[in-house]
Amino acid sequence: MIKGKTAVIIGAQWGDEGKGKIVDVLSENFSIVARYAGGHNAGHTVIIGGKKFILQLVPCGVLRDGCCSVIGNGVVLDPMAFLKEVGTLRDAGVKVDGNLFVSNRAHVILPYHRMIELAAENAPGRVKIGTTSRGIGPAYEDKMGRRGLRVADLLDLKLLRKHIENACREKNMIAHALFNSEPLDPEKMYHEYAAIAGKIAPFVRDTATFLHNALKRGESIVFEGAQGTMLDIDHGTYPFVTSSSATSGGAVIGTGVAPTAITSVIGVTKAYCTRVGEGPFPSEIHDKQGEELRARGNEYGAVTGRPRRCGWLDLPLLRYSAAINGVSWWVVTKLDVLDELDEVPVCVGYKIDGKATDEPPAQGCGYDSIECIYRKLPGWRTSTEGITEISKLPARAKEYLKFLEDETGAQVGMVSTGPGREQTMLVDSFNAEMESLTGRKTRLTATP
Repeated sequence: MIKGKTAVIIGAQWGDEGKGKIVDVLSENFSIVARYAGGHNAGHTVIIGGKKFILQLVPCGVLRDGCCSVIGNGVVLDPMAFLKEVGTLRDAGVKVDGNLFVSNRAHVILPYHRMIELAAENAPGRVKIGTTSRGIGPAYEDKMGRRGLRVADLLDLKLLRKHIENACREKNMIAHALFNSEPLDPEKMYHEYAAIAGKIAPFVRDTATFLHNALKRGESIVFEGAQGTMLDIDHGTYPFVTSSSATSGGAVIGTGVAPTAITSVIGVTKAYCTRVGEGPFPSEIHDKQGEELRARGNEYGAVTGRPRRCGWLDLPLLRYSAAINGVSWWVVTKLDVLDELDEVPVCVGYKIDGKATDEPPAQGCGYDSIECIYRKLPGWRTSTEGITEISKLPARAKEYLKFLEDETGAQVGMVSTGPGREQTMLVDSFNAEMESLTGRKTRLTATP
């Protein structure tokens, strides 16, 4: 019987919504933070007492004393990137040994995955997706093609050698034939990865069993997604998507917990909208205002440094995201970025070929003729920075949040006006629900 309770935290847009900070704030009272999708292409930035941590694979719970962190089976693991991140955390005084675990069923990214992705992304005539070229997609391809290497296999050196030899023979032929790439040396690769297998081993366990037993004991778990709903492989703006399940359903697939174990779903959205890389973006701003939003919001990728495209809040997108994920609470980040505006346009609907609709198109080409229907809300022209209670926000800022609630059917539970833990406001009813999950109220502490 399941006694513990859980929350899934998802990105409601195209990623970069500020999930890392929100997971960090809420993880104080949860026993475990479990990451369920993506790879080291996802960057979560957390600022604690002025010190910045950029996490790519390791869940944000590692920054909390007494909180275990799990990298689930739905994640693809680059062993080199993982050990580098662990080393950086150790150097910063963060405890990782004994409270960070990696699923023995997670798939491994190897050098040939990066080779294939980089060559494919830059091949003449190919549609650029805007990937990070870190081997994420090809690793998921091998997983679904049933030819991948899992973490448990990485520790089996005899199997590892055979796998690398066979994979390199195949991948080198493909890469040379299609992209004229230089071949990789399987012997060198084997020795590199055999040498680090022992360093990975202490972190490896059956994390599905670990999570199941924790729930049986009555412990609480927060599931941490990567990217955002509109980058989900099934539900996003295909083909300009990631290679994994970024929605709340991915928490079940990517960790091994039962669907009935999910208690609450929290959607994180910016007060406006951003996107990195290629692909449709109906509410994108193409003039000076977009550049100003980027500057005020410091909209550059935490991992890649790429500038983010900026646009207005898209309510049809959020309604879709709420439905797909089962969102009951919104967390609105970067409200302060809108502080200087006289009025704030919000996309309230779409027109496609002149016909009104509330549904995002299934095909990427469907966005070619999309037109946003905007409603302009009055700006508040007052700084929200430093405000710690929702009731003390400017009246028009509260009206903006209320409009979001009314239009999407989900409540605003948290509002963020800066990167620090303490730059966060919680609605009493949301705090009460979090207390019902964990048994404790959330505090906004500025120290680790």
